[in-house]
Amino acid sequence: MSSLLDPSFIDTRFDSRALSFENPTGARGAGGTTHGGRKGAPNRRLEQGERVVLADIDGPGTVRHVWLTIPPSRPEVMRAQTLEVFYDGNDKPSVSVPALDFFLLPHGRPAPVTSALVAVQEGRGFNSYLPMPFAKHLRIEYTNNSDRAITLYYQLDLTLDGGTDESTGYLHATFRRENPTVMRRDFVIASGLRGPGRFVGCSVGVRVLDTGMWYGEGEVKVYRDGDTEHPTICGTGLEDYVGTAWGLGAHAALYGGAPLDVRPPGTSSPTFVGFYRWHLLDPIMFREELTVTIQQIGAMVFAAEDVEARQAYEASHPVAGNGWTQMGSMSIGIVERVDDYCATAFVYTTEPQAVPRVDVVGAIADIGRADFEPVDPMEAFMG
Repeated sequence: MSSLLDPSFIDTRFDSRALSFENPTGARGAGGTTHGGRKGAPNRRLEQGERVVLADIDGPGTVRHVWLTIPPSRPEVMRAQTLEVFYDGNDKPSVSVPALDFFLLPHGRPAPVTSALVAVQEGRGFNSYLPMPFAKHLRIEYTNNSDRAITLYYQLDLTLDGGTDESTGYLHATFRRENPTVMRRDFVIASGLRGPGRFVGCSVGVRVLDTGMWYGEGEVKVYRDGDTEHPTICGTGLEDYVGTAWGLGAHAALYGGAPLDVRPPGTSSPTFVGFYRWHLLDPIMFREELTVTIQQIGAMVFAAEDVEARQAYEASHPVAGNGWTQMGSMSIGIVERVDDYCATAFVYTTEPQAVPRVDVVGAIADIGRADFEPVDPMEAFMG
């Protein structure tokens, strides 16, 4: 892979192919054959519940780039699009996620993304550069689980090459959601895949339910290879894990960022948040097992003399950590809380494994557009 990043690298053993509706088999010399090659089949209309195969190709090989787009629509429609990947003839997927979440966008809300491995250009063109090696066979399926027809465009760029070897793995992507979370029980971002493997990163979404001042004091914890009560890797807070500090607003960087920050005008607390983190230069490897979690801990502030209000809040928000600290006229504390969390985890393992399939009903619940959110002009134009 390092050689591919050198633009002067040439190796003709890499048989470069592309799959799209213009050439769904990826066969050599078979692209653009409809309507005389004059843009005959750039897209396909998918009816409600319709599934389409985007790739069905023998290996060994590696998908190098995934691009797709659909016209913007309301969040429930966007979240109901699912992407699944099956390796080497397996009948159960190793990737099963809402399509937008695969591109770091939870809650069915498109937004611009700029990162080392995923880019969503202008909030419309969904690009992934996560390599997907496969040894024998690859099948990728896309399903429109929404209540309306959509128009899908896509292109998969791949090379038929050596595929997987002893130093590479199969990409797995899993989706989880707890709506709401359970008090004092950490939300699981990744778990259940056998090693050897590598946790390459995640995208996490929060629908903020609690009325507390700040939702993101929870630590990200990585348990690996026998860790039980306590992890090997423990962060210091949600925004710290992303790479920023003192709160979290919309921003982008190569290895961490927050593309989604939806909040009512003039308010300090968001309604929907989405953030990502890539572990490329700080790799997280595991030999046998891996679990990654994040705590639901927040911060709250009361006037120092307002003891009754603080005690009433504590009745439903157990104190976490050191609890309350007096700072001048204010009483500041960190407390347990409950919100709505979802996550897509990206994990490579040396053998393909089945992952839970997306629960579409659970994925689209409670994500409707808020009154203060604007409608994309293209959505309004297309109805």
